[in-house]
Amino acid sequence: MAISREKKQALVKEFADVLKSSKMTVAAAYIGTSVADMQKLRRAAREAGVDIKVIKNRLVKTSMKQSKGFESADVSLLTGQLLYAYSTEDEVAPAQVIQKLGKEIPSLMLVAGFDNSGSFLDTASVKALAGLPSKQQLIAETIAQLLSPVHDVTNALSGNLHALLDGVEAKAAN
Repeated sequence: MAISREKKQALVKEFADVLKSSKMTVAAAYIGTSVADMQKLRRAAREAGVDIKVIKNRLVKTSMKQSKGFESADVSLLTGQLLYAYSTEDEVAPAQVIQKLGKEIPSLMLVAGFDNSGSFLDTASVKALAGLPSKQQLIAETIAQLLSPVHDVTNALSGNLHALLDGVEAKAAN
């Protein structure tokens, strides 16, 4: 069923807003993916704070031409049956979700990506981005590194205190 011109214009405007507001938008090929696998993908994406949109490439290209910063973006890889995953909170989450489920669903493959400034990322760059730790994981690792000296001092002091108490207890037992 054909989509009316008004509906197409609304989709173009909506996707242009998505491109501006999202930190990263990733395109993935999904030809041959079953409905059950698509539901699994959408569920995993929702849990990671990622939205999935299936929209015609022609409308995406039109959205990019109308969006500031995306006019000169390379759209040569945007061919075939693609879905677009994006996140307004985390730069790597869309790529990670697609990459992770791509291991379980062979028909799901990363194709390209765009950040909110209009920079184009090829397939290899998006896959490298997917290999980075998540934002929450990086925050947790940083906090652990900052707390490490505190834990070391606490352990050293408590060790000396335990040795002193053991010595007092041994003297009291004599």
